[in-house]
Amino acid sequence: MNPTLLILAAGMGSRYGGLKQLDQMGPHGETILDYSVKYAAEAGYGKVVLVIRRSMEADFRQYILPRYENVIPVEYVFQELDMLPEGFAVNPDRVKPYGTAHAILVAKEAVKEPFTVINADDFYGKEPFRILGDYLREVTASDPSAFAMVGYRLDRTLSENGTVSRGVCQVDENDMLLTVKEMRKIARTADGICNDEDGVVTPLTGEEPVSMNFWGFSPRFFDSLEEQFMRFLRDHEDNPKAEFPIPDAVSAEMASGAARVRVLHTQAEWFGVTYAEDRPKVVEKLRTLEMNYEL
Repeated sequence: MNPTLLILAAGMGSRYGGLKQLDQMGPHGETILDYSVKYAAEAGYGKVVLVIRRSMEADFRQYILPRYENVIPVEYVFQELDMLPEGFAVNPDRVKPYGTAHAILVAKEAVKEPFTVINADDFYGKEPFRILGDYLREVTASDPSAFAMVGYRLDRTLSENGTVSRGVCQVDENDMLLTVKEMRKIARTADGICNDEDGVVTPLTGEEPVSMNFWGFSPRFFDSLEEQFMRFLRDHEDNPKAEFPIPDAVSAEMASGAARVRVLHTQAEWFGVTYAEDRPKVVEKLRTLEMNYEL
């Protein structure tokens, strides 16, 4: 059974100043999304499902979907604020979506096979699509409780423009995930890589595996997400800024014993764009890739 690639592309791009998903940064007009789709197709994925907002549909139909007609089948689903379980209503003060775990949940009817989840505006490299795709075929397809996450080396995800936030993973001797600790101010300094929060400095080696939102799940995860999302809505009905992120949902699955998560290590470099100022460096990195990639 070939896995599906689920791409979270409903982000609003408020800090970037526009839709990063449509920004052509590659040497031949490629978007970052184009690279992920190409790598997934080469790794044997069966289809791609995009999570977008209704307001993006016209642009995606015109500029994105035609690019993949000869590459891989592509579908899309919507993530909107009003996509709530029966009995729940949208907080009138909420503006942003409910988070990445809710973005997965809205794809329930479109995904019936083991699947990979990534962000649309992050460049992940070629190797991770192969190693996670193989794991989903060989392990998750026969064991629905066997989840996975691609772990990037911390030092391959840092920015030259300041501090970054990273989910630093603790794993056991078998590379099974134990915890993901969010560190919000990681940077290279004259003394090496460190995390400096509230005056507490934690030195880091740079070899620590970090989560860059590259996950592998079985379709069984959707049922748990529905239950967790209803709990989230009840617990945060008065907080219009609360989010339901993937690490929280995965941690709940691990705590209940319903899932185990293997960390698949990669030497690939990750890079992405958060601010418009990041764009020139990403353009230069993409220019140096030996892609031989024509859409």
